[in-house]
Amino acid sequence: MTQTLPAFSAQDALIALMVTVSVSDETIRTAELVAIERQVNHLPIFANYDMGTVKEVAQTVYRMMEEEDGLDTLFAMVREALPERLHETAYALACDVAAADVRLGQSELRFLEEVREELNIDRLHAAAIERGARVRHMVL
Repeated sequence: MTQTLPAFSAQDALIALMVTVSVSDETIRTAELVAIERQVNHLPIFANYDMGTVKEVAQTVYRMMEEEDGLDTLFAMVREALPERLHETAYALACDVAAADVRLGQSELRFLEEVREELNIDRLHAAAIERGARVRHMVL
């Protein structure tokens, strides 16, 4: 990359993955933004996290996605920031954002597949996480 990026905290890395799944289809939907805000406001892992930092992380993600190797850089930063015990948490949060608008396009599905591979998420665990996200976002 042509510019130096700030290191992510573990919480930043979680947010970066949520933002990236949202932009993976090149359309950021309101439901996805609300899902990210809801996660940050209500989950214990984000206790004491400065909500203002979300915008900074999102802007970093946007800059990275404009670069040819941006996704590789993002995954390297996420792996460095996240302890292994939070890899499934990261995948679950990404799945929740992807499912929030009830439309999973091919680009979102491909991104989630890359997250599974990059974070070494077990297939059975991934299936359970994906099913949980689907049922939480069902509509009548």
